[in-house]
Formats: sequence, structure tokens, C-alpha cells
Amino acid sequence: MMVNGHRAETLRSPRPAQTRYPRPTLNGHAAKTQSSRCQSALNIPHAKIRSNIHYGKPMLRQGDTGDWIGTFLGHKGAVWGATLNQDATKAATAAADFTAKVWDAVSGDELMTLAHKHIVKTVDFTQDSNYLLTGGQDKLLRIYDLNKPEAEPKEIGGHTSGIKKALWCSGDKQILSADDKTVRLWDHASMAEVKSLSFSMSVSSMAYIPEGEILVLTYGRTIAFHSALSLDPIKSFEAPATINSASLHPEKEFLVAGGEDFKLYKYDYSSGEELESYKGHFGPIHCVRFSPDGELYASGSEDGTLRLWQTVVGKTYGLWKCVLPGECPRPSAPSSSSASRVLSVTPACVHALGRRSTA
Repeated sequence: MMVNGHRAETLRSPRPAQTRYPRPTLNGHAAKTQSSRCQSALNIPHAKIRSNIHYGKPMLRQGDTGDWIGTFLGHKGAVWGATLNQDATKAATAAADFTAKVWDAVSGDELMTLAHKHIVKTVDFTQDSNYLLTGGQDKLLRIYDLNKPEAEPKEIGGHTSGIKKALWCSGDKQILSADDKTVRLWDHASMAEVKSLSFSMSVSSMAYIPEGEILVLTYGRTIAFHSALSLDPIKSFEAPATINSASLHPEKEFLVAGGEDFKLYKYDYSSGEELESYKGHFGPIHCVRFSPDGELYASGSEDGTLRLWQTVVGKTYGLWKCVLPGECPRPSAPSSSSASRVLSVTPACVHALGRRSTA
């Protein structure tokens, strides 16, 4: 069986070998050079993906096919973080040029530039798109009122080193942030720290799942799940290699993770059993995220590619066409639905967009 004419791959797993249909590779991110490695991918409610690239040109792509839609031009340095708002009408980016930018995601126009004192690593919209949260190397969280662009942002201090990831949670009533080997929970109204978790090493990724208020963390070989409301632990798994990112399927049946050994791992969420593992990238994987509908997941790697993987192998979806022996596949027209788009932007990220995602 072939999918869009692509050659099938064999899974490398503790279980009997299976056939995995190859993932489309998104090469808007130039070859595998240090200046163009993908480290983060995003998945929002309408399945737009946004990946981050070191040469500073965020790209919008079709979520189910990876087709290029447009590029945001304006940053003068590597783009480290990016996000889309709830209805995918606006995008925000965080960059090494000491700025965060807000964009019109439909026209591609730059709407505003928010100057910072150091490299900006992370951005996140509130659900109503009225506020933008930023964090970066100056150790401060900033909250910008996008309806008052001239107003000074509110600032929250407490981290002792650069902030890698910051996210709104609990209906925008609270804020989560990492790193300095901690994850901290803040109250939005009072801007006071509610609770913090300390680790013996840096937190490599952080993702927020609104359904169930679950926080997904990775550090070292550990994939950990905590309550986003209290930071209390739920469960954790140990992987055979250092893990840089993990994503929980929308139905919470299983999760995928990737890291330094170039492999992707799939685990049963209830039992922690490793279901399969396989290679496709030629460099460390820096981010993995499921699409909002759970039909596929994206992985971004230091090899300069962002890859899309089918969750249920052999199912017709997006670029994947299930063709029976003797049948000849007919090309299908690309989808025009805004519900299946992907935004790719930044330097070191392949980050998933499903209303709040990762570090």
C-alpha cells in the first residue's frame, strides 16, 4: 500500500515490525544547518501549524498537508517562539532581535512591534486575544494590553534565569512559566506566585491541556504530568533517551515524545507502556505536537525539517490516501478550509497548536 506515492517505512519498535506510512516533510526550513533547525511546532484549535526557524521568517502552512500559505517578514533575528490566537486571525512571534511582534494572520501584515531588553523566547495570547504574554532572557514575564499599544506592560519577576516558556491557563486566570529549573504558577489578577516546582535539571518543554487542566513537562528522560491548577503530580514515565518534547493525544489514550536519539516514542497514557518507537529524522527532535483533531502529529528536528505523521496508519486523511492493491490514486484538490492550516515560524521550534502548547 502506498500513500501519495511515498515509500513506506518500517517501525523500529519492541513489538513486531509494522509498516508506517511516511510523513510529509516540510522543507520550507532549509537544509540541516545550525541556522535553520526546527525546534518547535504548534497546533491550535483549527489545525494551523507554525514552526520556528533560525533565519527569522515565520511561515503559515496548511495543517493537513503542510502546503505553504505565506511568510511573515519583519524580524531581524532568529524567531524562538510563535503562536496563533483562538480564531487564527492573529499571530505573535518572539525573536532574538529583542522584539515580539503581532501579525494579521490573514493578510500577513505586521500589526505591532513590542520592544524588549533582551531576547524574547515565548509568546501566548489570551483566549479573547486582548492580551499577549511574553517571556525571555531578561527573566521577566510581561503582559501587554493589545488594545492599548502605547501602555507599558505589566511585569512579573521571580525567575532567576531566562524564561523558556510561558502560557496562559485556567481560563486566563493563571500563568505558567519555566525555566531556571523551575515551573511556576502565577495568579493573573494579583501577579503573585501561587506555587512552584523545582527540578535538578532544566525543563525542556511545557505544554498545557485545557481539557482536564493537565500540564505536560519533559526534563531529562522524564515525561511528567501535573495538575495545571495546583501543580500536584499526576503520573510520570521514563524514556530510554533524553526527551525534549511530549504531546498528549486529545482523547488522552496515548502520547508521543521525541528527543536526542532522533526517535519518536508512543506510550499508552494509562499504563505507561511503550507502544512503538521509530526513526525518521536525522537529528535530535526538539518538539512534537498532536493536531487538535488527533489525526496527525508534527515533529520538528535539528535536521531542519518539520514532519507530519499519521496517527492511524492507512487512513485517508490530508496527504495520506489509502489505496487498495490494483487501484490508482487520483490526486485531490488542496483543502481551502481554515480548519486545517499550519503556521510555521521561528528558529528552533516545531511546536503544536492546540490551544496552549509547549516550551
